[in-house]
Amino acid sequence: MSRTRTHRRTAVASAVAVAVAAGSVVTLAGTASAHTSSSTVSTAKLTKGLYQSAYSERNNVLWVTAAVGRPPVTESHLLKVDPKTLAIKSDITPPVTDTATGAVEAVYGVAVDDEHNTVWTTNTRNNTVSVYSQRTGEHLATLPNVNHAREIVVDEKHDTVWASGFSDGTLVAFDTKSLTEKRRVTVDGAGPTGLAVNEKTGTLYAADLNNDRLIEVKRGSDTPAFIAAGDGPISVSLSKNGKTAYTADQTSGTLSVIDLKSGTTTKSVATGAGALSVATDERSGDVLVVNRTDANVTRVDVKTGVVEETVATGANPNHVEVADGTAYVVDKSGAGTAEDTLTEIRLAR
Repeated sequence: MSRTRTHRRTAVASAVAVAVAAGSVVTLAGTASAHTSSSTVSTAKLTKGLYQSAYSERNNVLWVTAAVGRPPVTESHLLKVDPKTLAIKSDITPPVTDTATGAVEAVYGVAVDDEHNTVWTTNTRNNTVSVYSQRTGEHLATLPNVNHAREIVVDEKHDTVWASGFSDGTLVAFDTKSLTEKRRVTVDGAGPTGLAVNEKTGTLYAADLNNDRLIEVKRGSDTPAFIAAGDGPISVSLSKNGKTAYTADQTSGTLSVIDLKSGTTTKSVATGAGALSVATDERSGDVLVVNRTDANVTRVDVKTGVVEETVATGANPNHVEVADGTAYVVDKSGAGTAEDTLTEIRLAR
């Protein structure tokens, strides 16, 4: 999940996880490179089943989702985390959907709408998305018919939230004022996963995992365009000016650099096995890729195609988010782990 803005803090990401005692925070140095000094890494344990995170500039908090196990999912959390101390400020339990089993409306993807002071989640197992109040944590709405709702992204300028429906190739737009569906674009045979929106133009980009391409949906048009990407694109981010897209290519373990005007891939950079999440550091223009299988984060100078820094992580880094040059990562660790980790990475300039 990514967006291009000029007047807000950037949202980029990186991933690293180090096992620490519950509730403690450890600080250590990242791996130095020829182009940058070491980034500083701090890690703390939160809870089991971490999936994604999203930073709120308005409230200076990090929202983190967690869900444990397969249906009926009875344990899920929407955590409000202090980005400085990595301490949990609030733990919100999603509403119960089945009193017989105790199943809850488990949360997975997450994005914030600071204009309306809300936080949006995808409820993948329930084929819905939900809206919560950032101020009180109150569950405000559940919106249906997003099949295998995976990711969600906010376009504050146009009062729109987009969600990807992986199972049936849908991209669904909701009105952030009325909390109702306002637009639906379906691409037969597509498997949309990661999303990015250019808020200057309102154009949405979705990674199509099934067809090795980006789906481009322009504001006011229900006829999508298609742009070739790498092998197994699962996450997408944009450059600060919105002219370039970056995809994490899960199958090939690469980062693709895509010129959106010409529709061509200008660079393909090997990052690591299981490339899963990508984000742009708008300060430097560098792009970070989380490599789930290799358990590390790769930082790439996209102008040169050079890997500047690689930071080892704990098991299964899952998602990345950044604000003001600090990246946050959630790590979905292996079976039997009592708590998964949130890692703060102060990116070296």
